[in-house]
Amino acid sequence: MANQEQTWTKTSWKSYHAHQQPNWPDQEAVDKVLAELTRLPPLVFAGEIRSLKALLAKAVTGEAFLLQGGDCSENFSQVSAPKIRETLKVLLQMAITLTYAGGVPVIKVGRIAGQFAKPRSSDTEKVGDMVLSSYRGDMVNDANPTPEDRIPNPKRMLKGYNMAASTLNLLRAFTRGGFAALHRVQAWNHEFVAQSPMGRSYDRLAKQIDQAIKFMETIGISMDTPQITQAQLFTSHEALLLGYEEALTRVDSTTGDWYDCSAHMLWIGERTRQIDGAHVEFLRGVLNPIGVKVGPDYELDNIKRLVEILNPDNEPGRLTLITRLGMNRIEKVLPPLLREMKREGMNIVWSCDPMHANTYTAESGHKTRNFNDILSELTCFFESHWAEGTVPGGVHFELTGEEVTECTGGARDIDDADLNLNYQTTCDPRLNAEQSLEVAFQIADMIRS
Repeated sequence: MANQEQTWTKTSWKSYHAHQQPNWPDQEAVDKVLAELTRLPPLVFAGEIRSLKALLAKAVTGEAFLLQGGDCSENFSQVSAPKIRETLKVLLQMAITLTYAGGVPVIKVGRIAGQFAKPRSSDTEKVGDMVLSSYRGDMVNDANPTPEDRIPNPKRMLKGYNMAASTLNLLRAFTRGGFAALHRVQAWNHEFVAQSPMGRSYDRLAKQIDQAIKFMETIGISMDTPQITQAQLFTSHEALLLGYEEALTRVDSTTGDWYDCSAHMLWIGERTRQIDGAHVEFLRGVLNPIGVKVGPDYELDNIKRLVEILNPDNEPGRLTLITRLGMNRIEKVLPPLLREMKREGMNIVWSCDPMHANTYTAESGHKTRNFNDILSELTCFFESHWAEGTVPGGVHFELTGEEVTECTGGARDIDDADLNLNYQTTCDPRLNAEQSLEVAFQIADMIRS
């Protein structure tokens, strides 16, 4: 039965095959946890979700720009005030740079407060001489390579909920309590410019932003207004564990509509976007903004069908296509997709994930990505849109506010031999704080030119 021909309920996904779900050893224990999650308060609210959708509608036409970033996979052990603060800090720094360069509002969406589950290419992995269940994120099992720690434990979903609630509480305090004030964020950019080996080339843009702020003060614009002292940050994660997502899906009391209240925005990964799959069936019925990851081997008719199922009313702001094509293939495979969606009149936010298709394994055995490869894909993304007359609406990064050494290149020219200096990720390599700011300034230069 085709998805859109069936009446949707929040449990209708159970009639479809659900990929990438854990092999829970005790279904009764899972049901007990999900029942408890159903009784707990929502993590985000329908009004906030509608606000994000309205902003994303502007990104469809180029009147706003989407900046989405955060951890590849959040770890329970990393949910601390300093780490949350540093991730927020780098997103705010990137946003002010892109806002000034693009001349449009930047929509800040974190991969945060819920990115605790990860798809894997296999149910098992080999560690030394042992074959273990794959690590599927802290909401499922533990990264520690022992048979006991790799057993999926449904109680981790409850812990994930509590960790997400704690993170959201802190983010709301930071964004509304003065931490995100324009002056403060621009001062951080000055620190970056002063310390980065590439600082001199970014100095002019930083000074221009400074002059704009001083101009506002000079003409009497109050620096105490919420627009200056506060920031709006939304949350997102891959909607992978469908039982968890169902448990946090609620009816909005003011409209009677269904919203997945685990995050403001949810996305479907490359491995779970089957038209006849459970993830597409579930997400077609909630009214959150939805993202879909699109890799280089996409089938055009398949993507068109997916767009029709997930956004049958062609509502601006509802659907974001997040292309992850690789620097070697984007120039060939992106334009046909842009052309066809434009011809069909589809209202889409086009976002570039330059991370996932540019991963390689260094001689040291570390999974890594090169800064220049990332920048190359981003450049081609913008140029392809400009050539096709479509709108490059956003970017999507795996990043951290910490000074990790997980991606090579950048101003400090991290090489393969440096990776083991501070390689912390349990999944995919992330841009560190300095590399994240570097790429924001590079995008800014591109937009301004």
